[in-house]
Amino acid sequence: MRHNKGIRRAALATTAVTAVAAAVTGILPGVAMAASTTISTPPPACATSALQVSARQAVHRPVGTGTGAAVVQFTNVSRRTCVLKGHPTVAGAGNGSPAHNTPLKVTRTGRAATVTVRPHGKAWVKLTFVQVQGEGDGYCVSGRAPVTYPTMVIGLPHSGKHQVALNDGVWAECDNKVTVTPVSAVRPS
Repeated sequence: MRHNKGIRRAALATTAVTAVAAAVTGILPGVAMAASTTISTPPPACATSALQVSARQAVHRPVGTGTGAAVVQFTNVSRRTCVLKGHPTVAGAGNGSPAHNTPLKVTRTGRAATVTVRPHGKAWVKLTFVQVQGEGDGYCVSGRAPVTYPTMVIGLPHSGKHQVALNDGVWAECDNKVTVTPVSAVRPS
C-alpha cells in the first residue's frame, strides 16, 4: 500500500507540473502540440506588369530652366503584395523608344531598403539632374549642349524597365548625369 501511494503522488506531481507548463505555454493538456515551424515567405519582387509608373517635376529642385528633379511613382496595380528595393537605372529614350536609349551616369544617394507595396500601394524614387540654365534653348554650365527626351527609361532591380513621360513637360538635362535616391515608401518632394 505504501508503495502504491508513492506512485500516485508522483503521478499527481507530474500532472501538476504538466498543467502549469500548459498554462504558461497556452497548450491544453491532452492536445497534441504541433511544431511551430511556420516560416513566413516574403513577398516576391514586383513584376514589370504589376507596376504603373508616372513622373512629375519635383517641388524641390535645383535652380534653372530644365527638369532639375523629378519624382517617379510606382503603383502596384496587381492583386498581390510585392516588394521593390534598390536604386534605379536611368536612360533617356531617344525618339521615344526604349530600344534607342542613352544611359545616364547614375550617382546613388541613400541606403536601399526593401519596400513592401500592397495592391494599389505606391513607392517612389527621386531623380536630380544637372540643371539646364538660361532661357529659350538654355545652356549647360559645362559647355555641353542641353538634351531633352520625350520619355525616360527607369529600371528597378528585379522589377524591369519602365518608359515614362513627365506629366508636366519634357525631360531636360545637362551632361547625361543624374543623382538617384533608392526606392522609398515615403513620397519625396
